[in-house]
Amino acid sequence: MTEIVFTVEEEPEGGFTARAHGASIFTQADTIAALREEVKDAVRCHFASEEERPKIIRLHYVRDEVIAA
Repeated sequence: MTEIVFTVEEEPEGGFTARAHGASIFTQADTIAALREEVKDAVRCHFASEEERPKIIRLHYVRDEVIAA
């Protein structure tokens, strides 16, 4: 695996969550900067060796917007 993708969402009660596609990795943090560090740490912990670990971590930010008509 050369790349892993996370979906990042802002939580209504505050903070952010990140969920990996294709791997059982989930993490959360209060700020985007802290979330980036948590994601890197979670990837290091999930993959046993450097050979297995993806070289690229991509964060896909999802934002819901409601517009009244």
